[in-house]
Amino acid sequence: MVNKALLVRVEAKPGKEGAVEEFLRSALPLVEQEPGTRPWLAVRFGPSTFGIVDAFPDEDARETHLNGPIGKALGERADELFAGAPEISFLDVVADKL
Repeated sequence: MVNKALLVRVEAKPGKEGAVEEFLRSALPLVEQEPGTRPWLAVRFGPSTFGIVDAFPDEDARETHLNGPIGKALGERADELFAGAPEISFLDVVADKL
């Protein structure tokens, strides 16, 4: 069972939608190396709004993910790709089916 989750929403800068989508696709190999991240989904909410939904068995796994390569890459490319800061929601999971 997973107990913790994240919902991250980002708004692409005009004309950067394709680059944001590619950035999210390129993160998959990195997250596949994180045994505590399950599941991980990169999603598109609308024409220029994207997100990441991921879940973890505990707070330690969530913190490891946030401080890992994807979190760092997100911070490094934020000014280039996003219209504003990523909106991060810290969630508690009450039920799951994985």
